[in-house]
Amino acid sequence: MDGPDPAVGRLRDGSGALLEVGPLRDRPGIRASGEIGVTTRRSWEDALTELSRRHSDVSYVELSGVRFVDVAGVAALAVTAMELPGGRVVVEQPPPQLPRVLELFWPTLRRIEVTPR
Repeated sequence: MDGPDPAVGRLRDGSGALLEVGPLRDRPGIRASGEIGVTTRRSWEDALTELSRRHSDVSYVELSGVRFVDVAGVAALAVTAMELPGGRVVVEQPPPQLPRVLELFWPTLRRIEVTPR
C-alpha cells in the first residue's frame, strides 16, 4: 500500500477518541492505533475497503496501538475477510477483545489469523 491513500486518516470525536490508520511500509496491509468504535468506525471501514482492493494473497492488519475495538469494528474486519476472493488476513497484536469476539461470532472463519500481543 504505497503512496497517498484516501483511506488513511485520523478522526477525533467529541469524547477524544482517536483513530489513526495508515499503510504498512514493509508488507501489504495497514496499521491502526487509537480506538475503533462508533465514532471512528467510518475511518476503519474505509481503511478495510482499501485493504480489500489491494489484497492479493496475504494482507496484514497491525493493531498493537489499538486500545479498544467494539463488536461492530470486529464485524467489519470479519466481513472484509469473508468477501476477499482468496487468501487471508493476518491480524497482529490486537486488543484482547478482538480474538474473543471473532471466536464467539465467527468460530469457523479461517481467513483471519490472529497473532496475539
